[in-house]
Amino acid sequence: MGDGLPLDGRVAVVTGASRGMGRAIALRLARDGADCVVMYRRNAARAGEVVTEVERLGRRALALPIELGEPAQVAPAFARIGEAFGRVDIVVANAAATAFKPMLEQKAHNIERTFAISVQSFVAAVQAAVPLMGGRPGRIVAVSGIDSFQAMTGHGVLGAAKAALESLVRALAMELGPLGITVNGVNPGLVETDSAQMYVERGISQEYREAVARVVAQTPVRRAGTGEDVAGLVAYLASDAAGFLTGQTIVIDGGLTVLSPLNRLHPGA
Repeated sequence: MGDGLPLDGRVAVVTGASRGMGRAIALRLARDGADCVVMYRRNAARAGEVVTEVERLGRRALALPIELGEPAQVAPAFARIGEAFGRVDIVVANAAATAFKPMLEQKAHNIERTFAISVQSFVAAVQAAVPLMGGRPGRIVAVSGIDSFQAMTGHGVLGAAKAALESLVRALAMELGPLGITVNGVNPGLVETDSAQMYVERGISQEYREAVARVVAQTPVRRAGTGEDVAGLVAYLASDAAGFLTGQTIVIDGGLTVLSPLNRLHPGA
């Protein structure tokens, strides 16, 4: 406390925080001064490693297992957070899951689970978190993806859930703004994580490094994103500096999606 950091004294809850972007987000928020709740589904060891790293930064941390495919688990989880920390200031909805299959092969249980995680549990988390914000400025950040506005092989269900998530960002921004709570989204492009590698190798049966190289060659900044890139944007949205920014979903993709597909025909592309 009293370190003069932008998030000093605040409590952040990050879902899917045991690995990948969630891990990077939790550690960045901790470096900026926040205590962190590391929500995870099953890998207790990896979640424990994130907790250890947060504590090394001088912040309090709690690893909290939760199955977001069961939205009824959300309210009790936040009740435990309230008991442990007495407040919540920042919620980052990062967790997502789906089956990378064509729409004609999708099973009802996968559609239900995908929407339960990205939509129902997000709403439940907001409903549970707002009372713990206690009238203080709050920050809610939802992690979306380019499948929300671009069709991707095997991403039909997840893309639909993410598009719904972005719609909720706008609705919640309108409703929660008078309470001093901002709601925004971040929409990453290609970010090198184990989830991205799994999609490339299993979802579209491509060699990962070769596929990344092809995407990088089409990206204006000529590199793939990192978890730290996304975490930096989330940290800004969680800060006081972003207090007048709400209801927006910001694409962070190195400029990839601003290019027309016809640009690929250009000799220099």
